Amino acid sequence: MDLYSQNTTIGSWFTEAHGGLGVSVEIKEHLFSQKSRFQQIDVYQTEQLGKMLVLDGIIQATEFDEFAYQEMLAHLPLFSHHNPKRVLVIGGGDGGILREVAKHDCVESIDICEIDELVINTAKEYIPSMACGYHDSRVQTHIMDGNEFIKERQQYYDVIIVDSTDPIGPGEILFGENFYRNMKSALQHNGIIASQSESLFLSRDIIIRLLNITGKLFKISAYAFIMVPTYPYGNIGACVASLGPEIRKPCRVPSAAMQKKMRYYTPNTHEAAFCLPQFGEQIVAETKTGNV
Repeated sequence: MDLYSQNTTIGSWFTEAHGGLGVSVEIKEHLFSQKSRFQQIDVYQTEQLGKMLVLDGIIQATEFDEFAYQEMLAHLPLFSHHNPKRVLVIGGGDGGILREVAKHDCVESIDICEIDELVINTAKEYIPSMACGYHDSRVQTHIMDGNEFIKERQQYYDVIIVDSTDPIGPGEILFGENFYRNMKSALQHNGIIASQSESLFLSRDIIIRLLNITGKLFKISAYAFIMVPTYPYGNIGACVASLGPEIRKPCRVPSAAMQKKMRYYTPNTHEAAFCLPQFGEQIVAETKTGNV
């Protein structure tokens, strides 16, 4: 069976299956279905998990647990940077990462580069709880290939966050060394990146590849573990890499008011995300070490 297998809707259940294991979600209504230039886009109203965004048959987010992924992918790099002012989000068309970045008052500009405008428009119409991220006045939207966009922004950003789909279809290029080299060139001298990096249980080879790339290009790199129940195997990861600042411990912490707006991220979960189970440490140990 392929790593990313065909998914099915049987009766009132949507099933996403990967390598012999699947996740099934009970569906109340199929709200939207359209194929863009790049991918098939579907939105479902589920019985228990709110609205669910699916791209090419793969669950991207549900209102029930999207906060876990969005908060950690955004705040791990942002709280590792002492004063992030310019932030770029590549992918992330649903707007959830934008929503989290906008919680940082120190950020002065937020660019989002999304290749598929239909994802943005669909999220704005059907999932406003995530697409509200576009309402912030600091956000500038760019509809184009992220790998091409960053070539025009040399030494510009403090933090780059890659909220990509899986490494198939339009997201495939975002898992290659050339893309990471271009991201490094787009960072200021103490810049930090964070990218969606698949599951420890599912994607050993992809994780090793990304850690090898970032270990060669960046001063510090590490894999962070995030629990998301509606993803197959119940988890996802982030590859976080830095040209200088430490990433395993936050250098800033949320204010009390900001912390009340969060449901997953805390300074403790920041540190804990980098504490991997034994088999995860063994995967990391298989990567090559390197310096900038």
